Amino acid sequence: MTPVIYVVDDDHAVRGAVMNLLVADGFDAFDFASGSDFFAADKPDAPSCLICDMAMPGFSGLDVAAELARREWAIPIIFMTGHGSIPLTVQAMKAGAREFLTKPVPPEQLLGAVREALTLDEANHALRRELADLRRRHASLTPREQETMALVIGGLLIKQVADRLGVSEIMAKIHKRKVMDKMAARSLPDLVRYAERLKIAKSGSR
Repeated sequence: MTPVIYVVDDDHAVRGAVMNLLVADGFDAFDFASGSDFFAADKPDAPSCLICDMAMPGFSGLDVAAELARREWAIPIIFMTGHGSIPLTVQAMKAGAREFLTKPVPPEQLLGAVREALTLDEANHALRRELADLRRRHASLTPREQETMALVIGGLLIKQVADRLGVSEIMAKIHKRKVMDKMAARSLPDLVRYAERLKIAKSGSR
């Protein structure tokens, strides 16, 4: 998958200069004049990073970072600003910035920040895809199977699971097998790890 860089800046001249720099260096890049345009656009499923202006009208850079966090899209952010300060730097880092650069940014400094951000996100992208796959698998479970999974990862034996579900032990075993198959779990420890990644609460105890 070819990495992608997103550039969000309301200043047409700055945005154009950054895009020219990235394209000339061989990167695939997309630019947007606002955070709203950025979130409204379709995006390829690929490692990526975001170069974002801090001071934009309406939807600021910090607002963009907050929306990314709300959507659980943890791509590296490179903030740019024409008015750097210590308090603003602190805010940017708390918002999850990978880099905080003051305009005009030297080309090699920006390209270096982009390369580092993309290297970081290549590993994170694989984890995001795995999590998305786990969510799809869990969504394929019926309500009864989801209940069974919560009981099984809680450490209950089949007899106890059957009692909680109000079914026979044979039926409880069938539900458990379907859960294991749909979640592609080869063992109970696998299922527990998947549940932890999905933040699924355990039900009951032995």
